[in-house]
Amino acid sequence: MDTIDDAVATADAAWRAYGVTHADRAALAADLRSELEAAVADGVTPAQLLGDDVPGLARRLADEAGVARVPAEYGRVVRTALAGAVAGTVVGYLAMMVIYPVVVHLVDLPRSFRVPLLLAVAVYYGIPAALLVAGAVVAVRTRLRDLPRIRATATRMLLLMPTAGIVVTPVTIAYAWATGFSTVPTVVAFEIALVVGAIVGATVLARRWAVRDPAPAPLVTAG
Repeated sequence: MDTIDDAVATADAAWRAYGVTHADRAALAADLRSELEAAVADGVTPAQLLGDDVPGLARRLADEAGVARVPAEYGRVVRTALAGAVAGTVVGYLAMMVIYPVVVHLVDLPRSFRVPLLLAVAVYYGIPAALLVAGAVVAVRTRLRDLPRIRATATRMLLLMPTAGIVVTPVTIAYAWATGFSTVPTVVAFEIALVVGAIVGATVLARRWAVRDPAPAPLVTAG
């Protein structure tokens, strides 16, 4: 820990991971910087004053200050979002299996008519994708009501998950096309991994965004 800036940055990262709110992190950082500057003026380096375990010290300082914390609970949020996404996807494909024959029966199209490829892709992928997002958001919002800022997390998921879908869907389709739409297990597993990665990434970013938001929210008091 060579400089004051390094020490404060390390402590701030520990406070952020500990769920300390933005305003409290700023106050703690200001106090720590003041103490470090006074110590340096007396010839004591940041490393000598703080020791080797700066993150541990930072957490103790937060506890002693009695600051409020918002637990991130990334693992719990991600697991719930994935479960909801799976349920939504299953519902989506079941709906497609029911709706498609009904539409074909009700709409009398000439045999020469061909559905535009982009429309077919949009319907085939779009409806399940929309229900995937809905399933993930509803699951997080309803199953994790006990978590602080879960409503804000669900709202941000509504923004980030479609964005992630817009990015990953063309990639997945392109990969499927490049492999001849193969159903080989390794190919299908990779396609699933792409989708799961997008869901996990969007969920983590949404939760991180919600937790780091300085706006007032129900909080868990440290200690």
